[in-house]
Amino acid sequence: MLKTFLFRCCVSFLLTGLCAAQGTTYVVLWFDTEDYVDPIADDAALRIANDLTSLGVQATFKVVGEKARVLERRGRQDVIQALGKHCIGYHSDWHSIQPVPALNLQHFGLIEGALEFERRQRQGFEDVGRIFAVSPACYGQPGSSWAPQSNLALRRMGVHVYLDSGIQMGYRDQPIWYGGLLYVYNMGPYQIRADIDKQIPESETYRQFDDAVEHFRQTGGGLISTYYHPTEMVHTEFWDAVNFAQGAVRKREEWALPARRTPEDAERCFQILKRYVEHAKAIPDVKFVTANDLLRIYANPLPPSVDKLKLARHFKKGITFLSVDAGNLSAADILLQLLDLPAQYVDGPTGRGVTNYSDQTIPDFVFDAAIADVRSFIEGNHYLPKDVFVGSKTLSLPDFAATLAEHLLTPGPVRVEQGKIEFEQYVATDARAAFSWPIHPPGFAPAELLEMARLQAWTLKPARLR
Repeated sequence: MLKTFLFRCCVSFLLTGLCAAQGTTYVVLWFDTEDYVDPIADDAALRIANDLTSLGVQATFKVVGEKARVLERRGRQDVIQALGKHCIGYHSDWHSIQPVPALNLQHFGLIEGALEFERRQRQGFEDVGRIFAVSPACYGQPGSSWAPQSNLALRRMGVHVYLDSGIQMGYRDQPIWYGGLLYVYNMGPYQIRADIDKQIPESETYRQFDDAVEHFRQTGGGLISTYYHPTEMVHTEFWDAVNFAQGAVRKREEWALPARRTPEDAERCFQILKRYVEHAKAIPDVKFVTANDLLRIYANPLPPSVDKLKLARHFKKGITFLSVDAGNLSAADILLQLLDLPAQYVDGPTGRGVTNYSDQTIPDFVFDAAIADVRSFIEGNHYLPKDVFVGSKTLSLPDFAATLAEHLLTPGPVRVEQGKIEFEQYVATDARAAFSWPIHPPGFAPAELLEMARLQAWTLKPARLR
C-alpha cells in the first residue's frame, strides 16, 4: 500500500511539473477595419464578426474614426452590434487622408508631438468610443505611419496597448513594454496568417502555426499575432491605394471604388480565415485573446526592487534593460532605482545630450547637487533629462548614468565614466524601409522619428507572461 501511494505521488508530481513546464500559446486575432469608401466592406466586417462569434472566438476590431461615423450614417447598426460583441480598438481618425501620422509628426519633438497627435486623433477616438459604447482598448497606426510621440498621447487618452505590425522597434519577436505601452508589434515569425491570395498553401501556414505552438510549449508560453482587413476579403486592391497613393489628395466625390472580388472568390477568402481559426482553436494549450486580455496575461510593467549594486554593475557593462527572476527593468527603471526614486513610468529624454565636462573627476558636493537636480527634473517632468548640469558644464544622460553607477560601486572621488548605450540595437536604422507604405510620399524616410525612437528606448523591456 505504501509503495503504491508513493508511486502515485511520484507520478502526480512528475505530471504537475510537466504541465507547469508546458507553456500556453496565446493568439491575438485582429482586424484593421478601415475601408469607408466601398459599402461592401461593411458586409465583410459583419460576416467576419458573425463567423467568429459562431465559433466562440473573440477578436479585436481596430476601427477607423471615419469608418465608425460612416457605419452610423449608413444605419448599419447590424455591423456595429456584431463588432461590439468583440473587442474594439482604434485605428486613427482618417487612416490615409494626409497628413498621415508619421508625416505629420516627423519634425515635432516628443512633448509637442504628443499634443499634436492628440489634437488630430482625439475626435476619432471619441467617435469610435461613442458609436460602439466602449472605450477603445488599443491603437495601431495606419500602414507603417508610426511615430513615438503617439505613446505619450495614447496614455493620456487611456490606451495602454499598441497592437499593430511594424519593424521600427522590437525584441525577439514577442511583446515589449515601450513608451509606457504594451507593444504587440514586431512579431517576426510569430506574426502568422493564412494567405488568401493563394501564394502560400494553407498546409504551410498550419505547419508554421504548429511549430510556434510547440516552441512555446517548450519555452513557457508566448503570443502569435494574426491580422487581416475585412476589405481584403472582398477586394483585390486596397481602397486607399486606389485613391491616396504617394501622398495624393482627392475630393471625396472623386474617390474611386477598389476592384471587387467575385462573390465566389470572396467566399473562398472567408473560408480560409474560418479554417485557420478552427485549426488554431482545436489545438490544446492554444487560447485566443483580445487587446483587453493582453493586459491581464502580461505582468504589470512596474519593476521589482533590485539591489543597487547589482544594477550599477549591469549599467557599467552596458546601458540596457535587465531581466531578473522577479521581473524586467528598463534602463529608465534602473536609473530611477539608482537615484532612489520610487517606481513609476517616465518617458525617455527629448533629445541627445552632450558631455562638455572635461575633468576626469567631479567634486562630491557638485555631483551630489547634480543628482538632486536630476531627481527634481524627473519628478517634475516625468521624463528623463537629455543631459545633466555638473556646475556650469554638462554630462550627457548616458555618461551621467555610467558615472553614477561607477560611484556607487567605487566610493571615493567621483570618476567620470562614458556610458555605453546598448538598447539602441533594438531600433531600426533604415528609415525608408521602416516607413515603406504606398500612401507615404515618394522617398519618405523620417530619420528623425527613428532617432526619437532610440531616445525612447530607455523605456524598452521585454513583456513577461504572468
